[in-house]
Amino acid sequence: MAARPYWSGNLRMSLVTLPVSVYSAVNRAQAVPLHEIYRKTGERVHHLNVTEDGHEVERDDIIKGYEVEKGQYVLIEPDEIDELKIPSSKTLDVSQFVRVEDIDDVYFDSPYFVAPQKDSDEQTFAVIRDALRNTRKMGLGQLAIAGRERLCCVKPYGSGLMLITLRYETEVRDADPYFEDIREKPSSSEELDLAEELIQRKTAKFDPGKFHDHYREALKELIQAKIEHREPIAVEDDQPQPKVVNLMDALRRSLAEKEPAPRKSEARERPARKTSAPKKTAPHAHRRKAS
Repeated sequence: MAARPYWSGNLRMSLVTLPVSVYSAVNRAQAVPLHEIYRKTGERVHHLNVTEDGHEVERDDIIKGYEVEKGQYVLIEPDEIDELKIPSSKTLDVSQFVRVEDIDDVYFDSPYFVAPQKDSDEQTFAVIRDALRNTRKMGLGQLAIAGRERLCCVKPYGSGLMLITLRYETEVRDADPYFEDIREKPSSSEELDLAEELIQRKTAKFDPGKFHDHYREALKELIQAKIEHREPIAVEDDQPQPKVVNLMDALRRSLAEKEPAPRKSEARERPARKTSAPKKTAPHAHRRKAS
């Protein structure tokens, strides 16, 4: 069954308008669902919709309200919210282009896949995608999604496009209070050389399949152990690190250290797969290519 779009509308760049569908790029089904349980009876706890005097109300009788004074609200019906007409409800109007590297990571929020709605629009879609890729630019615009208007960027991703919602400037805290006590003292050249060598040696192409959620694995093991009435198998810790007395000693020992073997829990979870012979790569840092 085809995935259901999170949003459908038009992607517009100047006089070019393209019908697109937007899909969530995040798989939230991987979370382990836990319910609230009453310890004494083992029954599931349900949260009721009640007024301040304890009167239970039906979900259909609940509307939104904005508090203007203590206990006094401006009431807003769901239909009134749905009928709010702003241009970005149905059209993502790309109003500006920026270089890929111009947006700081702190502004990025949630990713979505963008695809053309009709096969007949694939050529137009491809032109937009390839033009963004070739110029190393991202399109900026605003989109009414998930109950608010979001700032967002559009960039090439594989054979399609990716939309990433962005935080507004007012949503990002000023870093100065957190960093103001950090001194701008120059690093020791010898220590810096060792740290850079360590980074170079441990530099590799990003492989997301190499990393696993160990907390999720441990939680699943705890649940399974309780089902089977046994003690859970503990997730093994990394080998204990030798004590170091200073930074130079730590860096030297780090460089002399061999790469740790995969955890047993990872080997259990990750199925074996056929791989071709590894390609030889230069021992230099790989630069990530921007879309």
